Amino acid sequence: MSNKPGTLYIVATPIGNLDDISLRAIQVLNQVSRVAAEDTRHSRRLMQHHGIDTPMLALHEHNERQALKGLLKILRQGQDMALISDAGTPLVSDPGFPLVRACREAGIRVSPVPGPSALVAALSVSGLPVDSFCFHGFLPRSPAARRERLEAVAGQSHTQVFYESSHRILHALRDMLEMLGGDREICVARELTKQYEDVMSGSLDEVLALMEGDAMRQRGEFVILVGGVSRRDRDLPSEDALRVLDLLLDELPLKQAAALAARITGEKKNLLYKLALEKG
Repeated sequence: MSNKPGTLYIVATPIGNLDDISLRAIQVLNQVSRVAAEDTRHSRRLMQHHGIDTPMLALHEHNERQALKGLLKILRQGQDMALISDAGTPLVSDPGFPLVRACREAGIRVSPVPGPSALVAALSVSGLPVDSFCFHGFLPRSPAARRERLEAVAGQSHTQVFYESSHRILHALRDMLEMLGGDREICVARELTKQYEDVMSGSLDEVLALMEGDAMRQRGEFVILVGGVSRRDRDLPSEDALRVLDLLLDELPLKQAAALAARITGEKKNLLYKLALEKG
């Protein structure tokens, strides 16, 4: 037994194609004493494909707090361990944060083994600006919370990135249509690196119509990328919207006037509210 703690390796694994794994990832997975996997049944196929027989243990969102003590004990005994998720880079909308945090606090080395990520893969093929983007993970399940989240980012100038499941993809896009407008540029990347990989881009109206008309395109795992608004569009509502806002401010409280003006004109409520505040 070593007096020196082991290392926790955060190992990226393929998001679809099993051959999208680095030589170093295979080497690390072979050399560590344990592999903590989000789903051992799912990961066993990857391990067998590359001839890796390292023992696995489960670490997922339902047991990661309880498993923490045992994992830290293994690492403190000087044994190296790898953390993998079902697909892609661990901790990016996947379990593992409590373990990494606890290792950092305990002075245990945490080392990345970089590789596939659905987020980066989708950005690279989207055709949208990638010099500045914001990743939100999965949108809320509740329609009201989802629309609130979308409203909060509606006026942002950088690309917005979301993950979504097949069960909610159409609901998410329809809410985007309501909150962002049908002419907003988007890209929906589906089943990246898999047999039925599909990258759809265009206006929100166009992409939603394409998906609503083809049930096959509603299946799989999705990355949604939403183009930002230009500074001009973000800061300057239409003249009609300003006239409506002014008329309503004469008759209604500020917050109510801004909300009603947004409904009438289709402008963003937050922008009209900000302008109403400036008007005093």
